[in-house]
Amino acid sequence: MRLTQEQEELRSAVRSLLSQHHSAAAWAPLTAQIGAAGLAVPEEYGGAGGGARGVHVLMEELGRSLSPLPCLGSAVLTVGALLASGDKEACGRLLPGLAEGTSVGTLAWAEQGSWDQEVVRTEAVQGPGGRHLITGTKEYVLDWPGVDVLLVAARTAHGVSLFEVAPDAAGVRREQVVTMDETRAQARWVLDGAEGILLGGDGDGGRCLEHVRDLACTALAAEQVGAAERCLELTVEYARNRVQFGRPIGSFQAVKHRLADAYVLVESARSAALGAAFAADENPGALPRAAAVAKSVCSEAFSAVAGEMIQLHGGIGITWEHDAHRYFKRAHGSGELFGPPARHRARLAAGLGLTTR
Repeated sequence: MRLTQEQEELRSAVRSLLSQHHSAAAWAPLTAQIGAAGLAVPEEYGGAGGGARGVHVLMEELGRSLSPLPCLGSAVLTVGALLASGDKEACGRLLPGLAEGTSVGTLAWAEQGSWDQEVVRTEAVQGPGGRHLITGTKEYVLDWPGVDVLLVAARTAHGVSLFEVAPDAAGVRREQVVTMDETRAQARWVLDGAEGILLGGDGDGGRCLEHVRDLACTALAAEQVGAAERCLELTVEYARNRVQFGRPIGSFQAVKHRLADAYVLVESARSAALGAAFAADENPGALPRAAAVAKSVCSEAFSAVAGEMIQLHGGIGITWEHDAHRYFKRAHGSGELFGPPARHRARLAAGLGLTTR
């Protein structure tokens, strides 16, 4: 599995822009000059039609810099949910703005610490004018200032369904959440009889969410690979320059072995993440399994490499002045996002007809 020359050029362009613009300031040039927000949006809706592999390249680079940009929440989750809904009217109305980056969306989905559709308790009842009234609380919603498009998973008499809710509508309240990883903002959305427009078929939201979870895990795995790779680079550089007992610490066999093990973890994770991206583009039937593998492998690899970064940096690795703690926090947070590795291994086992303890 190899990326194309065009995708490698995309990588170079994204990395260059991220080096020039820090934090949230990179959103405008990334969307205007590269079309980052529309990589997963089909050309008919104003996007680049770059597919999962284009998103993979973008997310890897965002992971390297621990970027706080809303690509995962808007360009992956929101775009993926709209496309999966099959609602042509909503896609035609909302996707062009999302693709341009002039609007930002988020998907309010998780409840009770889980992204499984079975735990959705938010209710949608029939209201006036063909709309629904939605009541419930959504946790771990990926946040960005001034969200323009809010999609909500809620349960009707026919099952879990997707709804479009105006973020500033009556009965809608957003509560900022303090997170361990300050580079990934999250919010809690509380809905109390808020009006929502049904997207797609009533009761079809469960199918949509399963697909969106696979796309999200695939994109997040790429981000984890990029971040783990950067952890390894910084640690190798430190091992080359840090002198102890008259020698660079990287010359000691024990350190070499640990760095070699970290390298194997990063490259194994890269293969798993790329496998999921290729499956999403070329073999959708294999995506659920590939996404579960990628989320499990990449979460554990990133956590292990981030831990090694702290250990091999010694005292400076546990200070606020060094970036090691930022990568470690991102590793912990991303490992739990969309379900921990054990949850995805259970998905794999269930698909293979196995049992887990």
